[in-house]
Amino acid sequence: MESYFQREVGALYRDHHGWLRGWLRKKLGNAFDAADLAHDTYLRVLCTGRAPHVEDSRRYLARIANCLVIDLFRRRHIETAYLDTLAALPEPVAPSPETRALVLEALVEIDTLLSRLPAKARTAFLLCKLEGLGYREIAAQLQVSVSSVEKYIAQALRECYAVQFGSDA
Repeated sequence: MESYFQREVGALYRDHHGWLRGWLRKKLGNAFDAADLAHDTYLRVLCTGRAPHVEDSRRYLARIANCLVIDLFRRRHIETAYLDTLAALPEPVAPSPETRALVLEALVEIDTLLSRLPAKARTAFLLCKLEGLGYREIAAQLQVSVSSVEKYIAQALRECYAVQFGSDA
C-alpha cells in the first residue's frame, strides 16, 4: 500500500524531474552529471521523509540540487589536487587505485568537516595540526586570546569526534 508521502514524492518527480534535469544540465554543462544529481536530489527528498508544499516544489528541489552541485565541484577540486600530488610522486611510491579511492574519500570527509566549522575555529585547528603552531602562536596570528584558541580547537575536536564516533558517542 502506497503511503501519502510516497504519492507526494511520486507527483513531485512526475511534475518536476524533467525541469530539474534541464536546470542541472545548464548548470553543469553535461547530461550525465545532471541525471546523477537529479537522482540524488530525489533521494535526499526521500531521506528527509517530507515533501515540499506544491508552491515551493521547484525552489526546494533547486536548493537541494544546488548543494549537491557545490559538493560535486568541491569533490572534483579535491580530487584534482590529490591527483596532481600523486602525479609528482615517483612510480614505485604511488598508491594503488584502491588506496587512492580511500584517501580521496577521507579527504572529502575532512573537507566537509572543516567547512562546517566557523572560519577562526577552522584556521586555528589547521594551524595547530598542519603547521604545528602552539596556542600562543595561533592566538597571535588570529589576534585573539589563548582561551579563544583553546575553545576553537576544542570545537574542532568535538566535530572530529562526532564524525568518527557519531554525535551520541
